[in-house]
This record gives sequence, C-alpha cells and structure tokens, in this order.
Amino acid sequence: MTKRGFGKRLALGAIWMALSAASVLAQQGEAPQKAGKPLNTGDVLSGELSALKVKGAKPGQPSSAYQITSEPRRLPPPSGLCNLETGPETFQLVTASPAQASQLKGLLGKQIAVKVDEITCAQDAGQISEAVVTKWSLVKR
Repeated sequence: MTKRGFGKRLALGAIWMALSAASVLAQQGEAPQKAGKPLNTGDVLSGELSALKVKGAKPGQPSSAYQITSEPRRLPPPSGLCNLETGPETFQLVTASPAQASQLKGLLGKQIAVKVDEITCAQDAGQISEAVVTKWSLVKR
C-alpha cells in the first residue's frame, strides 16, 4: 500500500533540513581571526621548510629560494602585519652564502627553526613569500 504525495513530503522535509542547517551555520559565523604573536629580532621562527623555483634568475644567482611555512606572526613596526589580517604565514629565507643554501637543501620537507636577525615584508616582484628573512641562523633542536 503506497500513499500518494509521499515523494513531495520527503522533498519538502529535505529542503527544510537543509535550510535549518544553513541558518545554524550562518548564526555561528566565523570567529574573527586574531593577529599572530609577535616575531622580533632574535626570536626563533619554526615551521616546515620548502624550496621555491625562482623564474628569471640571473646567471650566477641561485635559481631556488627557501621558504618556511609557519603560524601567522606579526613583524616589528613599521612592517606589522604586512597588509594581512593575521600577519604573514610564509617566510622566504635569503641565503647569504652557498654554505647556507646547502645547509637548507638537506632539510627540505622537515620542521626547522631559525633565529631571525633581520626580517621585512615582501615588496619586490621576485619575492614569493609574504615576508622575507634576510639575516638568520639555523637553530639546533
């Protein structure tokens, strides 16, 4: 024995459930993101190390760059949040010597920590990360 209109009631019930779930999600909303904790000169920055290919590198210059992906951090004034809501999460490590580059090459894909001596927001077109660490030293864990 089948009842007439069962399909219509089922469809209306599904629509009602979807709408009520959507209204609950809208009421909860997303909590506003907080700015990351400060990262000052001398502080340690840690995260996963990855390599980036740099297009258009001039002969004699390295063709790859290194980047740490970390939690959002605030930079010292005047840089602050680098025009981001929470501060930068990607930090390009500038290698000052071939020794630094080879040191990082062996740590690709791993969690590392570096002591930050000089940092700024990315401004040049060749800078892929949100912030650039120009002077740093590797910290042993």
